[in-house]
Amino acid sequence: MEEKVILMPRIGDMAPDFEAGTTTGKLKFSEYNKGSWVVFFSHPADFTPVCTTEMSGFALEKEFFANHNTKLMGLSIDSIHSHIAWVNAVQEKTGVLFEFPIVADITMEVSKLYGMLQPGESETAAVRAVFIMDPEGKVRLIMYYPLNVGRNMAEIKRTVLALQTSDEHKCAMPLDWQPGDKVIVPAPKTIEALAERKKSDLEMVDWYLAKKSI
Repeated sequence: MEEKVILMPRIGDMAPDFEAGTTTGKLKFSEYNKGSWVVFFSHPADFTPVCTTEMSGFALEKEFFANHNTKLMGLSIDSIHSHIAWVNAVQEKTGVLFEFPIVADITMEVSKLYGMLQPGESETAAVRAVFIMDPEGKVRLIMYYPLNVGRNMAEIKRTVLALQTSDEHKCAMPLDWQPGDKVIVPAPKTIEALAERKKSDLEMVDWYLAKKSI
């Protein structure tokens, strides 16, 4: 019997839907995602040091994500009881509470659905994947980190802001863009548009590369 091949979601795909038990109750992902951006991230296991620093980092940034219409959702291949015990232990030891839902994916179904389980790294622990979905449920950004390297919270926050700013202003972001920096405007697609650009007050590096403040 051939093993079913599961295609990993790609940028531009609709986020695979699922229902699962979490630390805040049973959730259907599409309903949780509706109308909000979502940062969905996996970690290898509960009660592990790198994961504890990462989950604490997300928890400490709850106001930032809330202020930017972004929900958080974690996942690991652990039981709901393990999740609850870990949440409780971290709060008791550090005072940090993981208020966002953490999916209990003991069957690995969700991990496989999102390509979080990568056998070359581990067959029983999810890698450190990050998926950012827009309010329409479309996958907009994917990051993968190995088990032994923690994620960069500043970069996750920056990419959320970059995606939201790009959508709002119909622009692109240059290397190392930060809020307040100039953005890249789309290149002209006609000779007439090119002539108009040459007369504009845009910061022109070349005809196809122009920046502006927003």
